[in-house]
Amino acid sequence: VAAQRRHHGDARMTGVADRPLDGRVAYVTGAARGQGRAHCVRLARAGATIVAIDACGPVGAHIGYAHAEPEDLAETVRLVEDEGAKIFADRVDVRDLAGQQRVVASAVEQFGRLDVVVANAGVMSWGRVWEIPAEQWQEIIDINLTGVWNTVKAAVPAMIEAGNGGSIIVTSSAAGLKAVPGAGHYGASKFGVVGLTNSLAIELGEYNIRVNSIHTYGVDTALGNDLSMYETFQQHPHYVYSFSPGALPTDSLTPPEQVSEVVLFLAGDASALVTAAQIPADKGYLKI
Repeated sequence: VAAQRRHHGDARMTGVADRPLDGRVAYVTGAARGQGRAHCVRLARAGATIVAIDACGPVGAHIGYAHAEPEDLAETVRLVEDEGAKIFADRVDVRDLAGQQRVVASAVEQFGRLDVVVANAGVMSWGRVWEIPAEQWQEIIDINLTGVWNTVKAAVPAMIEAGNGGSIIVTSSAAGLKAVPGAGHYGASKFGVVGLTNSLAIELGEYNIRVNSIHTYGVDTALGNDLSMYETFQQHPHYVYSFSPGALPTDSLTPPEQVSEVVLFLAGDASALVTAAQIPADKGYLKI
């Protein structure tokens, strides 16, 4: 009998460990591919219901890599459903505040709550700060910084209303803590979300809502494989010395699924003491 009790207890503990987000709802932006898709699938595997958005179309005239397509978001939906999880997905640009508010309202109506927000959507382009056109500056700031503010403005009231606390995870960048040449507009947006993250953490602490940022470097996504970066290095070869490989062995770009493990940690109760933190997921790049 004692052995049976231990067995059943172990089984229950295994279930909790495997599905730490059971019953919770997670909202992920930029979900059609790359890190966003990986985060959706990993959170679904951990038991979460997923709410996902992506623009699924052109978002800027100065971005050097292909944009996501509706078929990409449909594939994210399929992968989440393959995990046995529910998902509500919609084509919405993070610059569209009303669209995000509509999605959050629909999600709360369907699922009754909102617990986790992954403000992941972002883009990158290249050029020296004083040489880029105003339009290029604006599209980066509007998507990477104002887009995060839109996400928070849409999601936070629902999280407070639900009264369950929760976790907001903002995708910044190693370039949000360590400036890099050739992308000052991108760095400004990613440094900006750090300030936003830390302010939110203080303001939302009384509601038991934690807010942290993740700082990645060299992830295997469309952004991470942007070949237009090399044009900048060709024009300004000394810039390359600002991009170290990091402290850990680096044979290739980091799979986005590895970043998703950090997202899962921040989303769940294991990180209950962590807020207003800048979490590096960079193989030690920031220390080299």
